[in-house]
Amino acid sequence: MLGDDEALVHAAQHGDLDAYNRLVRTYERQAYAVALRLLRRPELAEDATQDAFIQAYRALDTFRGGSFRAWLMRIVTNRCYDMLRSATRRVADSLDDQVFEAEPRWSSVATPDDPGTRAAQAELGRLLERALAQLPDDQQLTVVLCDVQGYSYEETAAIMGVALGTVKSRLSRARFALREVIRGQEQFADYLRSFSDGP
Repeated sequence: MLGDDEALVHAAQHGDLDAYNRLVRTYERQAYAVALRLLRRPELAEDATQDAFIQAYRALDTFRGGSFRAWLMRIVTNRCYDMLRSATRRVADSLDDQVFEAEPRWSSVATPDDPGTRAAQAELGRLLERALAQLPDDQQLTVVLCDVQGYSYEETAAIMGVALGTVKSRLSRARFALREVIRGQEQFADYLRSFSDGP
């Protein structure tokens, strides 16, 4: 895929709008999913995603190779943080009422047939979403990129513009905080045992 991206970016840098549109189609869902996790409102996530793709197109001549996806997601996350900073207050909508396009890893397992198990998984997902929202921004973004979206540590470091060790450290602290939230929840004991401290 990297080879395809390189060819498309090269063509787009030389004025091929169709090539850029193919890049947009390839990454728009991933970009929107990251924006939605950070902004928690679909309309804001759509705006951030559109703005990021426009900004990326205008900045294509500054792209010097490497992972286009990481470069693009950095633009997306920066745009989200710009929107959060410019807001008069952080969005306080109930997480329970939000619909997320990309389900987090902790709730993406095959849906069980047992209604009790399904309910427990849904409750765990809500609990972790609330806990995630309480993390510092840098830890929250690290969890979103690594554990929710499945980016590698290296890509996450490139997206966030930090060292690989910083990603691992932030992820470790964030996972510890999430474990602490569910530690007293007996119904999630099995999950807690499987929740690796990672990297």
